[in-house]
Amino acid sequence: HLVNLKATCGWTDSSFTLLLQLLCDMFPEDNVLPNRMYEAKKILSTMGMEYEKIHACPNDCVLYRKEYEGLSECPKCKTSRYKVKKDGSCGEGTTKRQPSKVLWYLPIIPRFKRLFASATKAKKLRWHSEERISDEKYLRHPADSPQWKKIDEMFPQFGSEPRNLRLGLCTDGINPYGTLTSTHSSWPVLLVIYNLPPWLCMKRKYVMLSMMISGPKQPGNDIDVYLAPLIEDLKQLWEEGVDVFDAYKKEYFKLRAMIFTTINDFPAYGNLSGYSVKGHKACPICEADTHFHQLKHGKKTVYLGHRRFLHRFHPYRKLRKRFNGLPEHGIAPKALTGEEVYSRVERINVTFGKNQRITGEKNIWKKRSIFFDLPYWRSLDVRHSIDVMHVEKNVCDSLVSTLLHIPGKTKDGMSARLDLVDMGIRERLHPQLRDDGRRAYMEPAAHTLSKAEKRSLCGCLHEIKVPQGYSSNVRRCVSMDDLKLVGMKSHDYHVLMQQLLPIAIRGIMKDEVRTTVTRLCAFFNAICNKVIDNEKLDELENEGYIILSQLEMHFPPSFFDIMVHLVVHLVREVRLCGPVYLRWMYPFERYMKILKGYSKNPYRPEASIVERYVVEEAMDFCKDYLSEKKEQSRHEEGRSKGTRGLKVKNVCREEILQAHLYILYNMEEIQPYLVEHKKSLKNMNPKKGDMQIALEQNKMFIQRFKEKVSHDTNVSKTIEWLAWGSSFQVITWTGYDI
Repeated sequence: HLVNLKATCGWTDSSFTLLLQLLCDMFPEDNVLPNRMYEAKKILSTMGMEYEKIHACPNDCVLYRKEYEGLSECPKCKTSRYKVKKDGSCGEGTTKRQPSKVLWYLPIIPRFKRLFASATKAKKLRWHSEERISDEKYLRHPADSPQWKKIDEMFPQFGSEPRNLRLGLCTDGINPYGTLTSTHSSWPVLLVIYNLPPWLCMKRKYVMLSMMISGPKQPGNDIDVYLAPLIEDLKQLWEEGVDVFDAYKKEYFKLRAMIFTTINDFPAYGNLSGYSVKGHKACPICEADTHFHQLKHGKKTVYLGHRRFLHRFHPYRKLRKRFNGLPEHGIAPKALTGEEVYSRVERINVTFGKNQRITGEKNIWKKRSIFFDLPYWRSLDVRHSIDVMHVEKNVCDSLVSTLLHIPGKTKDGMSARLDLVDMGIRERLHPQLRDDGRRAYMEPAAHTLSKAEKRSLCGCLHEIKVPQGYSSNVRRCVSMDDLKLVGMKSHDYHVLMQQLLPIAIRGIMKDEVRTTVTRLCAFFNAICNKVIDNEKLDELENEGYIILSQLEMHFPPSFFDIMVHLVVHLVREVRLCGPVYLRWMYPFERYMKILKGYSKNPYRPEASIVERYVVEEAMDFCKDYLSEKKEQSRHEEGRSKGTRGLKVKNVCREEILQAHLYILYNMEEIQPYLVEHKKSLKNMNPKKGDMQIALEQNKMFIQRFKEKVSHDTNVSKTIEWLAWGSSFQVITWTGYDI
């Protein structure tokens, strides 16, 4: 109950320890209440869910499980399984050898069973089927999306049971030490359940930690090695299912589950999908049809040619001077289906491990993703979602840095202007050498702001006041001396892009540039809505193509990195998978911040995170269990019975005496008097048996006890009160007579 209060009220560990110490001082000295949070955790550890500690090769070659379980060195790279000591030994012959790297796996099947063990949660897991507003016009939930409906049609046995789970998977690297000087990278793998109502899907209570991959190095392309235990459980949940008791329906059923999509930033997107997200073909949707250009002076690859996404007769296709000097006759590439992707990767043989060399021809596909072991994976239209949070953050950062011409971050500089010379476009913006031949003059571009305009933009943001919790204090992020933005987080860029920037640029810049930037802000605002109108998606998608084409007119080619290009594919994923706010990384980033706070042991940060997560899991279960049991006692079998009031019941004198005698027989203080009275009866009646003595004692004990107490002046007030019993009443409490 105390831990339940801690979980409900959000007490810190230190405050809970102070409470336990106070209670221990109040209670008798022989009390067994723990006096520290550490001791309380030990009690709760027996109630927590289990986890597996799996040793791994430090080079990410294999997990020491199944056929490799008994090995002491990696069968591929021959690296020792255990940490090497300073003397060069590995602790051979001892029982406390430390593994070089560990995977902490928290099995998901028992956790799903625990979800359905709660009647409240079991009911919420049916929300998408029983309580969701279902119509064809709006997308409010992933259950409204074509991908969800496609699964139901292709796998009717799975779709017919509303309790079968659709899951979202997210993984990303965190630094458990919270310091920039440390390069330690731990990778938690999180799961969310899309069966829940949209306001609960991403809540902390329903985000499930399924595994923790230890550092210090990130797994990278070898993450499939660590995902193997999770994929095996998911495969079992899809093919066989598990028997689970539904506390809401009071019945057993066969539970199945599937991964609906994965949610990651772009580098992790490449690790999970097996696609190379760097280089000339960095777009995983366009794949081989990615339109790239290698800048000679900027030393980077940019992705242009967004006019080909416009409809065939759009006037922008014929414009030459404002683009690359050529008309556009290309057509938009089509996204690959799951079957097409599988045909490209099924024959790729990859040996996992940091020390393994890749041989053979270079391929934009690095591996066959382990997710293809799941039978349904090829059938999904969107297997890995593009994270809108990081796309919006990077686009906004590039846009603001270019408008304010922030040194080191702006996309318009001498290198960008020289690239225009190489490409032979926008002659007006080419650098012009001065008479001395040492300096060059750069003509202001359409997006270039004067110092007064920069001061106006920064001054507007500096004076903005927002409600607490809306965003960071924007005033602190604006440097009026340097005229730039500093220290902004992802959510600050989200607020800036969708709400503040259109206001700040009013009255400055050229009209055509300001209109394009405002339309870009409105575009992100539209795709981030919680309710999406299906009929407006085509219009919104075409709007995105026009905006990117207009940006190509006004901004230098170096502006168009891969993040800007990915904007063209965002509406497609909204159409297929539903609202963005259930597929971006904001809730996961917040939860990973919580996981960082769990790290209290610098020597084993991942272990402390997992241990504390398991304790919190047990606390959450106890909280739900206690609240449900309390509710059931008030409404047992549908008949309401009061628990707060009492009723006085009139009874005869014999029943009162019987109740009085029952209490006396069960009080420890009265036992000496009972023994003494029983001995005296046996001495007076030696021929009577035990049964007759007991009956005689029942008749005479109360009177003898009163006489004994009245003559003894050393008895306590409690015994004196029990002897006379003058204030006894028979009452009814929760249906029982006392």
